[in-house]
Amino acid sequence: MAKIIAIANQKGGVGKTTTAINLSGCLGVLDYRTLIVDADPQANATSGVGLDPKNSRNIYECLINDTDPSELLINTQNPNLDILPSHIDLVGAELEMINLPNREHMLKLALDKIRDQYDFIIIDCSPSLGLITVNALTAADSVMIPVQCEYFALEGLGKLLNTIKIVQGRLNPQLEIEGILLTMYDTRLRLANQVVEEVKMHFQEIVFDTVIHRNTKLGEAPSFGETIVMHDASSKGAVNYLNFAREILQKNDLTKIANEDKEIKLGNEL
Repeated sequence: MAKIIAIANQKGGVGKTTTAINLSGCLGVLDYRTLIVDADPQANATSGVGLDPKNSRNIYECLINDTDPSELLINTQNPNLDILPSHIDLVGAELEMINLPNREHMLKLALDKIRDQYDFIIIDCSPSLGLITVNALTAADSVMIPVQCEYFALEGLGKLLNTIKIVQGRLNPQLEIEGILLTMYDTRLRLANQVVEEVKMHFQEIVFDTVIHRNTKLGEAPSFGETIVMHDASSKGAVNYLNFAREILQKNDLTKIANEDKEIKLGNEL
């Protein structure tokens, strides 16, 4: 049965979609059956794996029409990676769901139908704390929080953590914090190092060891409709996300890796 991880932060531009796409791609490369659920009306995860959101049946149909999600799954270039696409129609779903008696559980009910088909289900949340994001947190086993290594890194993080506590208390007592992932790290900037130190000081053991560096290949890959490991497996971005995937597997006791092999080493700076 799949572990469901929601990737959430109401602050935009922190690397949620990049992480959803590339963590999923790396898990797929490591032979774990993985599904990306694009729960963002911008549908960037959908286009990021090479699909046109306008031409796909999508998650809106699951939430509003109770369509079986197995009818909507689409294979990607990676044989172990599928996607449940999104569409701009999802913007209106929150208004349509508002009077439903089970409105916070609609996504959970949908994913329960296909959960046995995968090892991991990764939900890419929108940059908001609206009803769709609450649905994602209610459906998830854990939530991962990307935080960029920039000045406003901790801005709004308190609101997100408060929302998580509310969901834990009222809707999903089993929800855990998978961890905080530091993204967009530039070793040349003193500020980036200060942010890393501050986040680790405040949140300690829930901060992942892996840090995602700024990398041009990570920005290029979505324009080709590819995950970073399909686009350029030797790039720093690919190495970072492969290390991150391995850290996720280690954390969940899904693989046994010798200490000296836990981190993939990068031969050259790319």
